[in-house]
Amino acid sequence: MTKVLVLYHSTYGHIETMAEAIAEGARSVDGVTVDIKRVPELVPEALAKSSGYKMDQAAPIAVVADLENYAAVIIGAGTRYGTASSQMRNFWDQTGGVWMEGTLVGKVGSAFTSTATQHGGQETTLIGLIQTLMHHGMLIAGLPYAWAGQSRIDEITGGSPYGATTITGGDGSRMPSENELEGARWQGRYVAETAKKLVG
Repeated sequence: MTKVLVLYHSTYGHIETMAEAIAEGARSVDGVTVDIKRVPELVPEALAKSSGYKMDQAAPIAVVADLENYAAVIIGAGTRYGTASSQMRNFWDQTGGVWMEGTLVGKVGSAFTSTATQHGGQETTLIGLIQTLMHHGMLIAGLPYAWAGQSRIDEITGGSPYGATTITGGDGSRMPSENELEGARWQGRYVAETAKKLVG
């Protein structure tokens, strides 16, 4: 079996929802198993609760040692001032040993994100995450224009050739649209198919 990890950080549930769609797409590929895990939260629990963080996320907490078990790792985090959330950055900052051992070299890496606005740093966040994966020697799979949904102009929508995205709105009230979720499913399936070919 080809194993895929969807690894995410989600503050208000937008990235969690996208992660589930990514996993759904990956699971649609025969011979692929998928785990969803999240990185540890760094914000103190009392502050997280008072700030309205989504506290009831079902995904278990990942540890760095988990990474070696997968043929592909798809990472998702919200954007903070044009880069990935510190929670996701903190997790990858602990992977020096993995890098030294070359554990992820030749495996498939991919990324997805969210922002409050259409021009809030989606692509810079994705490229930053992709750079980290490339330093680990991973082969990058994005969201090609073969998925036509990112070319739509009849509605506001996320989507980038670098990875699936969603737009949350300034107050966080907008959850991923069906088009954005379809992009996430497409990306998950594409990553799983690519990893399966490499493992096969």
